[in-house]
Amino acid sequence: MRIFKEEQRFNQTWIIVLIAVSAIVPLFVITKEYLDNPESFSTLEFIGSLAIILVASCFIFVFKLHTRIDEDGIRYKFFPFQLKFKLLPWNEIKTANVRTYDAITEFGGWGLKGGALWNKSKGRAINVSGDIGIQLQLKNGKKLLIGTQKKEEAIRVLEAYKTKLNTDV
Repeated sequence: MRIFKEEQRFNQTWIIVLIAVSAIVPLFVITKEYLDNPESFSTLEFIGSLAIILVASCFIFVFKLHTRIDEDGIRYKFFPFQLKFKLLPWNEIKTANVRTYDAITEFGGWGLKGGALWNKSKGRAINVSGDIGIQLQLKNGKKLLIGTQKKEEAIRVLEAYKTKLNTDV
């Protein structure tokens, strides 16, 4: 029995730098205003404003993509949007393979993407970084791409379960 497990987070350097810069500017402006004109708002409002900016800036680091492939099928969860794993049993999957993709041009970026606001022919994507994904074609015609940082391991596990894919429609 082969099992593939992966947990991914948004931890790219460019995201951290972008968020840090986006937080520093309003923190600086609010702090300067408070120090220059302490009557402009109360200490509680000042501390509350700083706390809101910091919490909002760190929120993206709560996101986690969990993937598990085992004898039952392929499970995924993109926390906090999905609190429980979604199972795609092998008998609902027409094809499953690992491929390279372009997150921006194919799906509009990283995260929970696709569907109504983007190129519907590509299906949906759930990803946090990189350009490698597990491409699923479901028997109901839908497509789903799940990002992975473990290309070789994903290929090996999908190959091991290839016989579970029922290609009858």
